[in-house]
Amino acid sequence: MIGLERRAAARDSAAMAGPGAPCDPCAPVAAWKRHILRQLRHRDRTQKALFLELVPAYNHLLEKAELLAKFSEKLKSEPKDVISTPHQDSREEASGTPDQVSSPASLKVKWQQEKKGLQLVCGEMAYQVVRKSAALNTLQSQLEERQGRLEALQACVVQLQEARAQQSRRLEERQAENSAQREAYETLREQAAHQEAALRRLQEEARDLLEQLVQRKARAAAERNLRNERRERANQARVSQELKKAAKRTVSISEIPNTLEDGTKEETVALGPASKPEFLENDSCEKWKRPYRSASATSLTLSRCVDVVKGLLDFKKRRGHSVGGVSEQRYQSIPVCVSAQIPSQAQDVLDAHLSEVNAVCFGPNSSLLATGGADRLIHLWNVVGGRLEANQTLEGAGGSITSVDFDPSGSQVLAATYNQAAQLWKVGETQSKETLSGHKDKVTAAKFKLTRHQAVTGSRDRTVKEWDLGRAYCSRTINVLSYCNDVVCGDHIIISGHNDQKIRFWDSRGPHCTQVIPVQGRVTSLNLSHDQLHLLSCSRDNTLKVIDLRISNIRQVFRADGFKCSSDWTKAVFSPDRSYALVGSSNGTLYIWDVNTGKLETSLQGPHCTAVNAVAWCFSGNHVVSVDQGRKVVLWH
Repeated sequence: MIGLERRAAARDSAAMAGPGAPCDPCAPVAAWKRHILRQLRHRDRTQKALFLELVPAYNHLLEKAELLAKFSEKLKSEPKDVISTPHQDSREEASGTPDQVSSPASLKVKWQQEKKGLQLVCGEMAYQVVRKSAALNTLQSQLEERQGRLEALQACVVQLQEARAQQSRRLEERQAENSAQREAYETLREQAAHQEAALRRLQEEARDLLEQLVQRKARAAAERNLRNERRERANQARVSQELKKAAKRTVSISEIPNTLEDGTKEETVALGPASKPEFLENDSCEKWKRPYRSASATSLTLSRCVDVVKGLLDFKKRRGHSVGGVSEQRYQSIPVCVSAQIPSQAQDVLDAHLSEVNAVCFGPNSSLLATGGADRLIHLWNVVGGRLEANQTLEGAGGSITSVDFDPSGSQVLAATYNQAAQLWKVGETQSKETLSGHKDKVTAAKFKLTRHQAVTGSRDRTVKEWDLGRAYCSRTINVLSYCNDVVCGDHIIISGHNDQKIRFWDSRGPHCTQVIPVQGRVTSLNLSHDQLHLLSCSRDNTLKVIDLRISNIRQVFRADGFKCSSDWTKAVFSPDRSYALVGSSNGTLYIWDVNTGKLETSLQGPHCTAVNAVAWCFSGNHVVSVDQGRKVVLWH
């Protein structure tokens, strides 16, 4: 019990020490910690008050028990007679009966009763002591548990404070990095603003220089044309004088008209397709038509006349190449198709390209074929004995090939590419000869006009451009209001097909659109007949339409079960004699309609397993070629 009192006194002294007691300097002082300490002190004070009343009472009870034990022992040893002793006096004083002297038996009974009462009180007090001790032990264990939790919380607080310090340091580092990056960003913005200003200045200077260059080119072209006209007039005057002088001379003509005086024969010379100059027809027509006379005729020999006429024709052709000159000689295709043959079977199948094949075109002589694809290559093929033999590969394209075309002479190839330009190759040379740049989006179509020195391109930037190929210069830009998917050219007309379901007609001699024909669907291709009287269009509504250009109206519409236009660059063509219309479908089938009857003539299936992108019908009418999205090129006969 003394040990319990000491422990309680120690706890009381520790509780009464209060906030002024020394503590661990490393322990953090926080509000929540002070609150816990206050709660613990309040609990100790509340429980201590109970023990402060119980312990003195228990001590007093122990003293009384000891005193009674000693008094009982003395009573047993003394005689039975009543002797007044100081103990009795003290007992009498303690019992509260100082005036009465009792007998020993009564005293013994009385003390036994008191002893029993004291034993009961002592037992009850011991029971209370035991209960209080158990409660004290429980409270002490709870206190130890809470102290352990407090220590764990303090350790957690220390860890959190360390983590907070680390996060604070990281935050400061990030803030420093952000400030540095912000400064760098502002610097870059200032530099970009300066560079944009410099770029705008350079663009303005470039536009000024381009305008100056165009003006100089125009002046130079005008001067050149003036010099050519002067030279032409001088040559005409010289030839006229020579003819007049020759008409005044006389020569003797032998019996053989083609034999000269010295016995040599003149070779027969066939003039070209161009007609004779007008001044020869007007001034000397009658002289050339007169019969030979024996003594007087023109003194100009046949060879001299041929040389003069050939010189004039060559001069006319050279002058046609100059800017602003008269239109040059137009080439006609060498083969003439009287009746096209409908293909019935595939003769040759090749995996011609590394990826999708988008375009195909026959040359004017029907024996040379060009294919272009997404692998940025153009392959030239010879059609020999029903087979395709590799001729040449044209390289240097900057993007996927979307269209190919031969010039009227078959010596040049023009291709439209996805790198915002069209490119020109000369047959026999692998690298590109010219690049026609100026569009701002993908070039979808590129076609020669009826001369080899002029071309037209269409683009997704909503423009159509005319080009002078001699100088690789854009001579005219037409704003067409919608994506252009294909173009074709006539004598003085440009026809464009668009994404807004319209076909537009442009006069190459005027600035405005002359006519618009609406169709039901986005236009994917246009094809002009050789007589330039009919136009074939293919559109995404899965139809082909024949437009009569004489009345500017849709004459026929072709449909078929199973036919589906697969893409915005699916190409359809007329046969050379305009008797049939040919197109490929998304299921790999070729469909051929009779233009005269409007009925489906036949459908060809076989080698193609993917959508057919383009078809071509040779000028002789014997062969058809189709290309698809699966790299295949198929020759049909």
